[in-house]
Amino acid sequence: MLIDTNLIVPMTEANQNFSKVVRLVDDNGMAVIMKNNKPRYMVVGFSEYDEIQAARKKMFDEAADNIIAENMVALQELAK
Repeated sequence: MLIDTNLIVPMTEANQNFSKVVRLVDDNGMAVIMKNNKPRYMVVGFSEYDEIQAARKKMFDEAADNIIAENMVALQELAK
């Protein structure tokens, strides 16, 4: 995942200046908080969160459908 370096905030700065994190989210839709020099947290607005949750649900549903389709014969045999 590529992260815009302008959206990165170190943990200590996020703790001391959370309003900066909020401004980044308001202006750019997200902010990334670094912990131990690694991206650890993503802060997003509610509208972005809803989109992320919908995408995750779609991926989960598609994976479940694929597993069922690939194993339909075995599932039908178990259903007997």
